Amino acid sequence: MRLFVSTAAAALISAASVQAAPPPASAFGRIPAVVDAELSPSGQKIAILGGAADQRILSIATIDQPGLPILQLGDVEVVNLTWAGDAYVLAKIAYWEKVDAKRSYRLERYIAVTPEAKAVSRFFDNRISGSYMATQPLLGVTSNPPRALVLDLAASTGAAGTMDSRMKKKDAGESFSVWSVDPANGQGKLVQKGDVDTANFEVDSAGEARVRLDIDSINDRFSIYGRPPGKSQWAVVHAGADFESRRDYYGYSEADQAVYLMTDQGLVRKRLADGTVEKFADSAPSLSLVWDEHRRTAVGVSSGLEMPAVRWLDPDVGAAHGLLSRAFKGKSVEMAGWSADRNRFIARVGGPNAPDVWYLYDKARKEVSPLAEAYPELKGAELGKTRWITYKARDGLEIPAYLTLPPGSAPAGAKRPLIVLPHGGPETRDTYDFDYLAQFLATRGYAVLQPQFRGSWGFGDAFRKAGRGEWGGKMQTDLVDGVAAAAATGEIDASRVCIVGASFGGYAALAGATLHPDAYRCAVSIAGISDLGQLILEENRLYGRESAGMEELRDELGAADKTRLVAMSPARNAAAVRAPVLLIHGDKDTVVQAAQSERMAEALKAAGKPHELMILTDENHYFTKAANRTRMLEAIEAFLAKNLPVAN
Repeated sequence: MRLFVSTAAAALISAASVQAAPPPASAFGRIPAVVDAELSPSGQKIAILGGAADQRILSIATIDQPGLPILQLGDVEVVNLTWAGDAYVLAKIAYWEKVDAKRSYRLERYIAVTPEAKAVSRFFDNRISGSYMATQPLLGVTSNPPRALVLDLAASTGAAGTMDSRMKKKDAGESFSVWSVDPANGQGKLVQKGDVDTANFEVDSAGEARVRLDIDSINDRFSIYGRPPGKSQWAVVHAGADFESRRDYYGYSEADQAVYLMTDQGLVRKRLADGTVEKFADSAPSLSLVWDEHRRTAVGVSSGLEMPAVRWLDPDVGAAHGLLSRAFKGKSVEMAGWSADRNRFIARVGGPNAPDVWYLYDKARKEVSPLAEAYPELKGAELGKTRWITYKARDGLEIPAYLTLPPGSAPAGAKRPLIVLPHGGPETRDTYDFDYLAQFLATRGYAVLQPQFRGSWGFGDAFRKAGRGEWGGKMQTDLVDGVAAAAATGEIDASRVCIVGASFGGYAALAGATLHPDAYRCAVSIAGISDLGQLILEENRLYGRESAGMEELRDELGAADKTRLVAMSPARNAAAVRAPVLLIHGDKDTVVQAAQSERMAEALKAAGKPHELMILTDENHYFTKAANRTRMLEAIEAFLAKNLPVAN
């Protein structure tokens, strides 16, 4: 098969030659050359969002036709793509808008692009109230005519009333509502109002709102309302006990006119019309659903500890996945999308030791063609080898982890220095995917341990809840116990260990340096939390003391009075530090304020402890600028070379 998309891939990226020395930091620090790739519903066109490290582009290829229309997006953060029929590509981009001398907000907005790569509109440029939305949730699209269903603000219909637990006046201002946007001009019209408690909607392929998700603004309880075809009124489908019960909702199936809910019996499907419940899947680790955007239903159930396995409900998609999995044995194959007739498929193929490569599979022609590589400069590079291990925490709880060893063989009798790399969240998990930071460290000669400490998501509800109140307690001893487990393999030197982490992982790095100062030779905190009291004040100021998010944060921290918060806060315990500390933060971080790292630096300076502080300009919580990400990696490499040299 002669596919023009192969030429498109060549235009998008260029492969780097194999290097004997480890690849430079910039090869890992670049923003992926492909962020998203999407097939149009007909399967005739492919849109690819990516480009060079600091100049993003959107390219649109028509299969078997010459010409590669490209839209230069420039130095912006790109998020994802969605087709609205074959007529428009909707590209979500993020940018910063300055409020005053000290504050800027990160805004996500959609632009509509024709197949000829002409940008024709930006959504809601005609609405002032749209500027109050930090993001622009896309609920769905229609093809005939092409429309985008977007969540935005509208005057509230008033309090829901029925789900309130006590009398209290609610703010009847603007509420989340459904708007239908014409991609041709970016202008929208209101099609479904929400009320004061509405948090989100689900729509069907005709653009009709079928499910409404509410969070009670007084007691934070989560509720689901449904409205099947032929009905004009909303009816309660599910009433959760609290804010956390929102996790039990897995989505809406138009094909079944039902919602998916996690219950004590497993994942069930509950009909909107009559409330009939039927078993859909057993509960399993890291359970998630694979969705079909064309038929608006689940076509697969994904779960797994080390790497995901999918039980396919759709034979066509399952057969394509099976063929690609056999072709790329040992790698993770994710079905990223397919045409409405299920004749063409896009797959993302990779793994911990293999940066993603995107492929097009044409079932009729029985051919698989490469589209593009996410990290082209790493092509052919020797990377670390990752394996799955489990170990016992000191209280007997089984802790899973990924352990990555440096490429090549260690000299006879030599043991590797270790980097403990806890994930953020904390209620997330590491996955069977390429981790640029872990592999960067491995290519520098370090073994890397990524423990899935208690409180991580994906290992059962009891495991997740075991982290409540343990930010500075057992979640940290789980990391220390992981060092002993890694050392027990005979491959790791337990006396040469540093801890590196981002976000909550940054907090864990600082907690390790202060609460377990004998365990680590150095610590690196990237966008980390240092003072829990300060964190609570920041969250109160942003969201309010009675917000659902604040309630969840209090739940995660446990019954923490001021004394306990001080005991768990690294900045309040800087005097205990015995190892050098590197603090890295973006100045535009709106998730964890840069003041958290500055507070830690001040405390370390006052205590006379060695430390470095790096504040990166125009950078957010996720380090989405290639230059800043590369500077971060180079700073970590220099810091480790000084404080944890590979050669003993």
